[in-house]
Amino acid sequence: MLLSPAAPAHADLQYRILGEDVYQGERSATVSGVGYAGTQHLSIRSDARSLRFEADARYTRTAGDENTSGKARFVQMLRPDGSFEDTVDDDPNFLTVLNQPFAVRLDSVTLQDVRELHRPVPFAASSPLQGHTLLRGFLRPAASGPIEGRATVAVRFESEGPMDGALPGRADATVSGRMRMDGTAYYAVDDGLLLALTVTLTIEARLHQRGAPASMPVRIVYRRRIRALGNV
Repeated sequence: MLLSPAAPAHADLQYRILGEDVYQGERSATVSGVGYAGTQHLSIRSDARSLRFEADARYTRTAGDENTSGKARFVQMLRPDGSFEDTVDDDPNFLTVLNQPFAVRLDSVTLQDVRELHRPVPFAASSPLQGHTLLRGFLRPAASGPIEGRATVAVRFESEGPMDGALPGRADATVSGRMRMDGTAYYAVDDGLLLALTVTLTIEARLHQRGAPASMPVRIVYRRRIRALGNV
């Protein structure tokens, strides 16, 4: 997570999901892609001394002429010491609002820091694909606007770093190269809740496929858009 969650609260929100995965070999004009579209429900509940965030998504996955239904679920616990624990991660396609590089809620201090952001600020964050890899870049102020009638403050980030390892859903292949991640998050001014985000992850690398005689250059782009539809 790039930013910290806020004090305990209770909430139920609905979000729209849009996503796209694009794969292209640099030696070929062939482009293959997968699309995602659906909705998800986010609940925030106090659980003993912890705060429990749960996102449940329902979506359609489109690959060529084939449409299939999918589900995703992600649960995070915010412990009394301020640490996060992912207790359920059944979201291999990174479609839930909890499985993103932005925190789902900001505390009042961090929210104020974002509102006062007027110039680029350096930061480092873990890669969403490889937690041990750091991506380095900058946080920047972004143009804000109302979402579902609620005033927001927006923050943009740009970062990059190495990509060496397996791809999601491709146990038979690894890549080695570079990745770049950029996106914008929109937080509610009143309670710091994440209301919308756009994220793009681009990988420029060489693909090593099991059984293949040689590696090949590839370009892979993951795009995700999530936007609140209102309280449930």
